Amino acid sequence: MDAAYGIHIPRMGRLPFPMQDDYADLVAQGTVHVLEADGAVAGLVVLVREPDFMFLDNIAVAPTAQRRGFGHRLLAFAEATARAAGYEAIRLYTNEVLTENIALYDRAGYVETHRVAREGFHQVYMTKQL
Repeated sequence: MDAAYGIHIPRMGRLPFPMQDDYADLVAQGTVHVLEADGAVAGLVVLVREPDFMFLDNIAVAPTAQRRGFGHRLLAFAEATARAAGYEAIRLYTNEVLTENIALYDRAGYVETHRVAREGFHQVYMTKQL
């Protein structure tokens, strides 16, 4: 997580929320799904079941594993998991300074629903109907 998100600290001006999470707790809750490649963790996705939608809380690819399609595979996994669980929508948020993330999610069919300022961050919320 430090390697995947640490590169964003200069633009965001502080530690991103995913770097502040307790991953031992998230693993214990069964919300973390890991993608392995070449015998190492290449990326992960954290999925949280909400009453009316699946929340994609976090998606990250190790910098050494980027540009290999793993982010797209993790996103497809998240959407397939949401569909299999009977959800009609999947939601996420990203920081507004991470314009490349917003563009990626837009290309994948996510639609911006609203923006929220929270604890000094400016978040862009997006939803995809499944």
